[in-house]
Amino acid sequence: MDQRALAFTKYEGAGNDFLVVEVADERRVSPERAVALCDRHYGIGADGVLLVAPPSEGGSRARMVVLNADGSRPEMCGNGLRCVALHLARHDGASRIEYAIETDAGVKATAVERDEREGQVTLGMGRARLVGTRRFPVAGVEREFALVDMGNPHAIALGVEADERTLDEAGPALSATLPGGSNVETVAVRGPRELDVLVWERGVGRTLACGTGAAAVAVAAAVSGRSPYGEPVAVKLPGGILTVTVERDSLAVTLRGPARLVFTGQVEA
Repeated sequence: MDQRALAFTKYEGAGNDFLVVEVADERRVSPERAVALCDRHYGIGADGVLLVAPPSEGGSRARMVVLNADGSRPEMCGNGLRCVALHLARHDGASRIEYAIETDAGVKATAVERDEREGQVTLGMGRARLVGTRRFPVAGVEREFALVDMGNPHAIALGVEADERTLDEAGPALSATLPGGSNVETVAVRGPRELDVLVWERGVGRTLACGTGAAAVAVAAAVSGRSPYGEPVAVKLPGGILTVTVERDSLAVTLRGPARLVFTGQVEA
């Protein structure tokens, strides 16, 4: 391989797609380069670039840095973390393995079960933090959004049957009113263990799935009494289903979902 080229592996987790790049130095891929790589017309196409770098402390397998499609750097990405965990398991030749992986939101525990190209990955997402609420109009109707921090911020409207066009308008508008911006989710509650979710992601736009969003939605549903604590809840996103469990006392979240290798390649540096 040309040493000047940038090698990548494309993965997807519930339809959220990423370019995984192994680097010795996080500066190997600039925000501007990430924007070009993620462009779906003139680049490779992805929701983000995941840099896999050496860990900064003992006991961790690697460090994950996330660059969104617009070049911004979010604190965490649940679907991305599953893809990185699968990538590391493939690199290590392991079919079942557990890793600690550093992120900008702290060290996260991961457990991988895989075959050659895909697997199921369980994540310890850490503890949710309840930030408050915000009222904001959706399609002309004022709605209450629960603000939940999963290492990155989320604004969640429970019991809202929004369509994609509505979320495309409300998501960026609401995000712009919150310090630092926020991911935005609308949730149709089908039952205590079944939540239908649409996601607008800060720095990306509307996506097929969001791992931290699924976790935040499950927390908001549990805190509001719509879903049980301590039991798996199916969070249904356009790209697939993620299973989320929220602990009552700590609001610690466990998430399980798929990850799949799509293809590998290289581009000029």
